[in-house]
Amino acid sequence: MYKTIVDYLRETSEKYPKKIAFTNNKDEINWSNFYIDVKKTATSITSKNYFNKPIAILLDKEINSLISMLGVVASGNYYTILDVKSPVERLQSIIDTLDPACIITSNKYSKVLEKLNFKNEIIDIDKEKENSIIDDALLYEVNKNIIDTNPMYILFTSGSTGIPKGTVLSHKAVLSYINWFVSCFDINSKTVFGSQTPFYFSMSVSDIFSTIVTGATFHIIPKMYFSFPIKLLEFLNEKNINTIYWVPSALCIVANMRALDAVELPDLKKVLFAGEVMPTKQLNMWMDKVHAEFANLYGPTETVDICTYYKINRSISNEESIPIGHSCDNCDILILKEDNTLALQGEEGELCVRGSFLANGYYKSFEKTKSVFVQNPLNNNYPEIIYRTGDIVKLNDLGEIIYISRKDYQIKHMGYRIELGEIENKISSIDGIILCCCIYDEDTDKIILYYQSNELYDIILIEQAKSKLPKYMVPNVVIKIDRMPYNQNGKIDRKSLKEKYRNRG
Repeated sequence: MYKTIVDYLRETSEKYPKKIAFTNNKDEINWSNFYIDVKKTATSITSKNYFNKPIAILLDKEINSLISMLGVVASGNYYTILDVKSPVERLQSIIDTLDPACIITSNKYSKVLEKLNFKNEIIDIDKEKENSIIDDALLYEVNKNIIDTNPMYILFTSGSTGIPKGTVLSHKAVLSYINWFVSCFDINSKTVFGSQTPFYFSMSVSDIFSTIVTGATFHIIPKMYFSFPIKLLEFLNEKNINTIYWVPSALCIVANMRALDAVELPDLKKVLFAGEVMPTKQLNMWMDKVHAEFANLYGPTETVDICTYYKINRSISNEESIPIGHSCDNCDILILKEDNTLALQGEEGELCVRGSFLANGYYKSFEKTKSVFVQNPLNNNYPEIIYRTGDIVKLNDLGEIIYISRKDYQIKHMGYRIELGEIENKISSIDGIILCCCIYDEDTDKIILYYQSNELYDIILIEQAKSKLPKYMVPNVVIKIDRMPYNQNGKIDRKSLKEKYRNRG
């Protein structure tokens, strides 16, 4: 039985040595050479006597970043990907918390590194690949000492306090999750991924590690193509990409720009999405044009990536929410009401998760860990940890889980408890709406709707909203914008929209 993803990499490199593993713009690498570079990197790290230590990777979304990730794992340590475009303050905050033994980078990012207060060792990945000699015996000994509950990586997400929190994922959690992902979506050596998500975002682990487990091929899509949907779709055809796993915002850009009318996608067989709510109208635009399997995936970083999924097997009207479906195999979902009893069908409750996918907790943050990784209130017989996601859901008449909103997006307005996600869902179904986003300003007690449209204006939109929403849910302020702001993960930046409203003259 394999303990780490590197065990799978060894097997894949032996099975498919000359097959292309990863590509980035004009660069590509086959499985044999990829494994060689991973072992060179791992030997270099191991020779410095690091074991079970945090190691930071300051590289952009490129093949070298993937080599570094696997090199760290093969050395018995755990990695964190640093976003090279993040503000220095955020990078410094992560480094201060992590206190990495070393940073793997390249000369290309020396100016970013110079701005950081870091005194430990720097490893240049290009020099290591060129100069290091593989020591298989040393790496074998390292592998014997790894246990599957050791950390594999730490992924930093934005904390509610503004301080990044580091979620600790073990080898066991990642492999448990990836084995499900590969089986559920039939990922195999013929799978060709078109990668959209950044490597510091939890969604990326699904396509990266399932590629390694199966010997698939993984194409890094140039980021600029997502501003030019026609070029993006032409790239998918050029590379014979048959599987994509993107955030809904990326899918919406393609749908809203009508790119699917101009370019057919005959090779595309799987369209998976996660990370935020997918507007049903734009999903239907994709399903009308592309003959593929579509699936809505849901989950937080604290469950590696996903804990529920829904393969779309029926017609869903533009006004319906797309279900997040059912729990993944080897993962259990509890929907708990405020009194910690199970919600019945139609009742809202907090989605909680138990099983092997769960993270170890938060790095150097025991109090935060204890607040959300808690004893299962339904089990009084033995210790059992569940993760409280903070997401409000319910079961529909078909027994499917429906996402309602974040606890954070649930507001009290005019005496009513309101889910902002419900407003967004109804507004999204209006003809002429490209995208919309609802925020709540506590200072003025107002619901603010930002929207994109080429056809609608504020007064018309408000009238349409009144026909779809109760009076108390109709937005108090509507603001038309040319383009939604997005954060580094490709999601709509709600924080930016709230600041934009508060800074209006």
